[in-house]
Amino acid sequence: MNLHIKNMVCNRCKMVVKAELEKLGFNPVSVTLGEVYLNQDLSAADKEKITASLQPFGFELLADRKTHLAEQIKTAIINVVHYAIEPLKINLSLYLSDLLKLEYANLSAVFSEVEGQTIEKYFIAQKIEKAKEMLTYGELTLSEIAYQLNYSSVAHLSAQFKKVMGITPSAYKTTAKDSRKTLDEI
Repeated sequence: MNLHIKNMVCNRCKMVVKAELEKLGFNPVSVTLGEVYLNQDLSAADKEKITASLQPFGFELLADRKTHLAEQIKTAIINVVHYAIEPLKINLSLYLSDLLKLEYANLSAVFSEVEGQTIEKYFIAQKIEKAKEMLTYGELTLSEIAYQLNYSSVAHLSAQFKKVMGITPSAYKTTAKDSRKTLDEI
């Protein structure tokens, strides 16, 4: 049985979900971002127990197809922006369509309906959050950050950063280090 879980955005999330399921006596076969595979069927009571156990950590079980699809899109974008070793070499719309085996227009419509924002805005928000993280660490130049986040130039990154944050990356680096968000808040 597959469980689809909202707000799983990092490895710690996977560890928490796995630990909570094991506390309840379930042995997950695998736990990935947004999804848990169990080798047993669950009753309605089991699902209620799992929901009650995960809710205090900000997770929730997904029941409908649209919400599940929106979470798959978010997970794919988070993986591309925060965990990929190399920048995405193809257009995001092509990547998502290929990954999820659906037309991008359908993905976009469902995502906008469920999340109240476009896929592009969510993608940009994730990229800006990653840029904030990289600026906070101070290990990379703005050129290196622009390359890693697949911006065409430093100017493009800076313009988008300023549009979203209201300040330049350089100003952020010196003044606003405490404004980072967790991935599930974006």
